[in-house]
Amino acid sequence: MPDLDRIAHSLDRIAESLERLAPAPPPEAHLDGADAFVWHADRAWLEPVTRVNRIPLDLLQGIDRQIETLAENTRRFARGLPANNALLWGARGTGKSSLVKAVHAAIVADVPDARLALVEIHREDIATLPRLLSILRSVDRRCLLFCDDLSFDAHDTSYKSLKALLEGGIEGRPETVLFYATSNRRHLLAREMVENEQSTALHAGEAVEEKVSLSDRFGLWLGFHNVDQPTFVSIVLGYVRHHGLSIDEETVRREAVQWATTRGSRSGRVAWQYIQDLAGRLGQPLAE
Repeated sequence: MPDLDRIAHSLDRIAESLERLAPAPPPEAHLDGADAFVWHADRAWLEPVTRVNRIPLDLLQGIDRQIETLAENTRRFARGLPANNALLWGARGTGKSSLVKAVHAAIVADVPDARLALVEIHREDIATLPRLLSILRSVDRRCLLFCDDLSFDAHDTSYKSLKALLEGGIEGRPETVLFYATSNRRHLLAREMVENEQSTALHAGEAVEEKVSLSDRFGLWLGFHNVDQPTFVSIVLGYVRHHGLSIDEETVRREAVQWATTRGSRSGRVAWQYIQDLAGRLGQPLAE
């Protein structure tokens, strides 16, 4: 009998050890009470965002083709139809992330039955994508997974995981998840990173192929560039009307051109910076 007790005790210890070694099941996700969430990898938590920082779709000017293309792709996804992962690339401040958030709001209003959720993952948490997808896979809600300002520098290997998750993994991307990313780089990898791979590859062309293949995982590419002066002024005037700022149009035109000249750039971000300065000088709050 003592031998049986020792055997039972040993089996209990083995079972406890195996339980400790086994990975914990993914926590349950509760995507209720909001249409937008932020992924906190350190706590494996999707934080609800009840008030998203975004602007109305009709205030985005000079990017009509990009708006139409991304809205149609998102609408198909929300309705359960095939759609592509999208990479929005180009100059800073040209409306890439604003477009993703504005399109999401528009589709939620147009297709309410879809209950489309916007889930933001930070660039530094890309390595935890498998963990996040395992959670979203069990959620009965379509999710637009969004990463802003995505790029990869030297010694960063998480881009290989991203490639597999977009299309090449065994499990693949869940049908209820679509991935949108914005970047200043068309091919996402830093030039020095590619040059380093070229110097160490058995065949130099392999590094180039590696560079291009990452962007190729996105079925939809949308380019963004700085706008011309008339479009820039139109963006500014659109903000003035939307927020009801009390100032004559000719003054706005003159000041907006001067503002863009001093910053050496014409973009939606520069236009918004001017509007904030203007509203402050006028002593008028900006409408929410």
